[in-house]
Amino acid sequence: MSSFALRLWRDDDLPLLSRANTPEMTAHLNGPETEELLLDRHARYLRLIETGEARMFVIESDGQPLGSIGHWTTRWREEDALETGWFVLPEAQGQGVAGRALGLLIEDAREHAGGRNHLVAFPQTTNPPSNALCRSAGFRLAGTMTATFRGADLTMNEWVLELEETPSRVG
Repeated sequence: MSSFALRLWRDDDLPLLSRANTPEMTAHLNGPETEELLLDRHARYLRLIETGEARMFVIESDGQPLGSIGHWTTRWREEDALETGWFVLPEAQGQGVAGRALGLLIEDAREHAGGRNHLVAFPQTTNPPSNALCRSAGFRLAGTMTATFRGADLTMNEWVLELEETPSRVG
């Protein structure tokens, strides 16, 4: 990958959400979303970027979208924090894309923390690649939790990264 970058989500990025909305890509998220929910999520990304509550990105290599990653404000264990989540399209998986993107995202989160001390991630407990990514990026496993997501229970690991620490090297 000669040119690798994160760029802010734009209005014309809806097709990327659609490409990731397959049973295989959403197996650890209780399945695909309806078209209406995808449209809502796309509009929410744009709105939250505009208000400064989130920074959602397209992962690109040589101008081609490989996936998405972002961070947004959340409440975690009684404090304000940033939460992150990501996906990488099947044809780009297994090539270190997620690790490189998470490394860039951590740098961005540190720059835009707004006084928040933690970046958290909540991959399903049965999602080995995402849990391994959190571990390799320097996140600490803080526990597990179960919450309703897309209409069903989802048991997730709670990973936390201190934002004031020295940046991690990932990927």
